Amino acid sequence: MHEDRIERHCSEIDRCNQRGGRMLSIVDLVEAGTFSPRLAAYALAAVNGGASFMVGANPGGAGKTTVMGALLNFVPGGVKLAAAVDSATIAAGLDSPRPRRCYVCHEIGAGSWFAYLWGQPLRDYFGLPAAGHMLATNLHADTLEEAHDQIVRRNGVPEAAFRRMSLAFFLQVRRSRPRARRRIVGAWESDGSEPHRNVIDDLSRSRLVSPERLDRARRVIDSMLDGGARTIRDVRRFVLAQEHSLNGRAPS
Repeated sequence: MHEDRIERHCSEIDRCNQRGGRMLSIVDLVEAGTFSPRLAAYALAAVNGGASFMVGANPGGAGKTTVMGALLNFVPGGVKLAAAVDSATIAAGLDSPRPRRCYVCHEIGAGSWFAYLWGQPLRDYFGLPAAGHMLATNLHADTLEEAHDQIVRRNGVPEAAFRRMSLAFFLQVRRSRPRARRRIVGAWESDGSEPHRNVIDDLSRSRLVSPERLDRARRVIDSMLDGGARTIRDVRRFVLAQEHSLNGRAPS
């Protein structure tokens, strides 16, 4: 049953794959320099604690979906992934807080592609955290200001709902040979009561993640990197096995 749950979770992540090949894991992204181990630990601590998140970058092919997929592996074990495919799916989540889900919008954008949201469906989607659910998405934006303009000004999402998108990560891509280098250059957070602020240069200032929880998460990430995990299924298995350590509890 445990393995079935892992397979369902990772199959939902695989649905985000637009370019073929395997979806990269957080281990791949740390080794590539996209995340530092400490930033990966911060993301683990926040997302596993229930924080909704979005990933932004303007260029196509920047790796937004890849980062989103890797971070989806940090969702708490009791939370199921669900694609935000249409208004009916979102309405069902708004009507019922149980079972708790993380609703995945494959991209904030206009168009008829799978799980793309814009206009009223996007406004409804941003209401899901108030009903107890998590959100995960990506969008074409290089900065928080661009994301805010797109979501709040152009789509009419209320400011309070925008702040419930607890985390916003922004990617920078440098084209070089033999391959492009991708790096997270912004990590913005909000506890819901105040505007987002960038904590990437000092994660100890986080209001979402305590220093103690960040330290526990760093130990989990270090163990993961040392333990040979590679695929998204390996990483999901490891995260579930270490949730008790992350949350400061003895194994059940």
